[in-house]
Amino acid sequence: MEVRNVNTPSAGTNNDPVHCFVAIELSKSNWVVGFQTALTDNTSRHQVKVGDAKGLIELIERIGARVGRQLSRPVEIASCYEAGYDGFWLHRVLEARGIHNHVLDPASLQVNRRARRPKTDRIDAERMVRALIRHLRGEPEACSVVRVPNVEQEDAKRLHRERRRLIAERVQHVNRIKGLCATQGIYDYSPLRKDRLARLEGLRTGDGRALPTRLKAEIVRELQRLELVIEMIATVEAERDAILTNSASTHVNAGKIKMLAKLRAIGPEFATNLVGEVFYREFANRRKLGSYVGLGSSPFCSGSADRDQGISKAGNSTARSTMVELAWMWLRYQPGSALSVWFRERVGNLKGRPRRIAIVAMARKLLVALWRYLETGLVPTGAALKA
Repeated sequence: MEVRNVNTPSAGTNNDPVHCFVAIELSKSNWVVGFQTALTDNTSRHQVKVGDAKGLIELIERIGARVGRQLSRPVEIASCYEAGYDGFWLHRVLEARGIHNHVLDPASLQVNRRARRPKTDRIDAERMVRALIRHLRGEPEACSVVRVPNVEQEDAKRLHRERRRLIAERVQHVNRIKGLCATQGIYDYSPLRKDRLARLEGLRTGDGRALPTRLKAEIVRELQRLELVIEMIATVEAERDAILTNSASTHVNAGKIKMLAKLRAIGPEFATNLVGEVFYREFANRRKLGSYVGLGSSPFCSGSADRDQGISKAGNSTARSTMVELAWMWLRYQPGSALSVWFRERVGNLKGRPRRIAIVAMARKLLVALWRYLETGLVPTGAALKA
């Protein structure tokens, strides 16, 4: 069987290839594989054991060979599955075997908007097949295809994402310990102090008693878990900081991270977050950049109604929150920059909601300025570099 990549389906003569479309519904029980071929108008369904990539490829090639044999024409195969729990390893396996695979954004697939709609793996597979066919015909509203990062780009995101999870876990342990203390009338105990274990021995409840034995043992175990998390955070941060200090760093985005860190208000955490989430990609223009981060506008114009609904929030939520936080830091450490002057001229001494709205607008402008800085080396107007 001859398997070639497909970009757009075409009806043709006997010399033209025939197209075979495959949708893979990934679940934790079985993989449901839907086929749409030129032999029938219906979608045929098959099941493959979870994780059996070899069996999946054999099934696809067997169906493709049967189609090519009956029609006496070469076969081009296009496949798809939804982005999610299984990541991108299957995409790389399919591409390596000459099958042009598409990873679909689940939120972009059109569904019936009735109050109750049926949902099964069979229905999802058929829906993905139809969306894939429409997408290859050139209908952009059919679905959105995820840009799959290479192995190095995907691995580069681990560092700052792991730190974010560890920080959240640290907050959980601290809140748990403070909550246990509060049940006994203790409100001044800080689990993050270095002498936390020593101070635990001297704690007294609100009515003057020593901590109950089982409660004290539970707090000690919570403190042990907290110390382990703190140690892990220190290890991750040391690895992150080594990207800036080590000239021979093998990190795929080391150059861009170092460039960002040269600007005041941007430290190692901001730099690794922004490069790992946003600036590792290439963007055609500033609108696509803002749309990816979710800082693009959402107009509402229907009949006599014409208003702005604010930012879309449809992009990378981590990058968006990082940019808003960086915008506040930029005002503090880059007061002479053009962006800071722009913000002060429009906001002045206003507080509350107008200030929060303006900082989001400034975050988008700052995002575009940093993108241009990394692409062309043009420092944002009025921005100061670190000594």
